[in-house]
Parts: sequence; structure tokens; C-alpha cells
Amino acid sequence: MGFMAWVRRARTTVAGGGAGGRPLPGLLGGPARTPPDQGLPPDVPTPLSRARLTAWFEEHGYTYFVDSDGDVGGLWRGRLFYFFCFGQRGEILQVRGQWHREFAIERLTEVLEVCNTWNADRLWPKTYARVRDDGMVHVTCEVATDLEHGVTDEQLGQLLHCGLSTATVFFDQLDELYPDPASEAP
Repeated sequence: MGFMAWVRRARTTVAGGGAGGRPLPGLLGGPARTPPDQGLPPDVPTPLSRARLTAWFEEHGYTYFVDSDGDVGGLWRGRLFYFFCFGQRGEILQVRGQWHREFAIERLTEVLEVCNTWNADRLWPKTYARVRDDGMVHVTCEVATDLEHGVTDEQLGQLLHCGLSTATVFFDQLDELYPDPASEAP
């Protein structure tokens, strides 16, 4: 059976209330529930949405917030992360993290070298430095994935974990290269 035939079959099964009329399992094997407006079992790729992101955070007990623009964010190990749905239909997932400290502009060249070395050696995350209006340098990581054809709950969880964990590895490297002077005894 081809993939599209399988999807049609799955939709028919869901429309009938699931196998044997029982409720279908919810996101990531959690309590019995169906994703909002989806009506499909969790192993069928469905469109990305902010609601699915927040459901994943709730499922895993993560604290998150939704800002005034409707963007989802949270703190992981003291670092700010945002989870964006970009694209015409919100089909591109981007996990973007920012290191919790900043650099003086005089260190821009060496910070760019650290980012470029990382980017040359690894696929994820993309790292870069930005100079803000106040002249301070901020370091950011991004992992972006085009999910035009949908994403299963398991795949979504894997992508979120990858975005968070790979950025954390890079930020930990920055912590080692540039120790926080306030954390050391005088």
C-alpha cells in the first residue's frame, strides 16, 4: 500500500472513531486525546502548529510561555529559546536559542571565528553573532526544518530535542571558552 493510500485509510479509521471505536492515543503516547482539528493518529504526519508545540511542552512537563506576538518560548539551562512556525502555512519549524551572556564589540572577530569553526564542522545548529543597537554582541543558534508534508508527534519531539540539545552543546562550549567571571570566587 502506498503512503497516500495509507493516509486515506488512516483518515477513514479515525473518522470512524479509531480501531474498534476506542479513542486514539494523544500526542507522544500521552492520555487519550486527538490533536486540535487533526483527527488523525499520532503516527500520521500532520501540519505543524503552535498548539502542537505547546502540547509537546505540556506532555513533557516543560515550562513555556507565549509572548504578545503569539510566539512560544522558554528557558533551558538559563538560555532563552523560541520555537517558531514560519512559512506561508507555518510549515517551517525553527528552534532558536540565545546564549545567556553577551560579548563586548571588541571580541566580535574571535566570536565570529568560534561560530564559523562550529558551522564548518557541524550541521546543527547554525550559529551566528549579532551586534545589537547597544554595541553588545549576542550569540544565537538555529535549527530549522521544512515540514511542508507534516510531521508525526515522534518526529516533532525528535526535532525539538535536537534543536535544544545541539544548541546546548554549543552554548556549553562558549561557557568553557568564556567562563563567567561572576561565578568565580574573588
